[in-house]
Amino acid sequence: MAQITKDMTIGEILRVDMDVAPVLMGVGMHCLGCPASQGESLEEAALVHGLDPELVLKQVNEFLANK
Repeated sequence: MAQITKDMTIGEILRVDMDVAPVLMGVGMHCLGCPASQGESLEEAALVHGLDPELVLKQVNEFLANK
């Protein structure tokens, strides 16, 4: 299982597993295809959307672990 970190960019995370996209969209990150989001870290993207980066990271990694 791939381990995602909050320092990874959204683009890197989606390259690890595209199935993470619905998880990210489900928490409010609807602009995954935006060029700017591809270079943002998970932490930066979460903060821009008013989300707790640690909570988003936990949800992504739990999704991948249970896949």
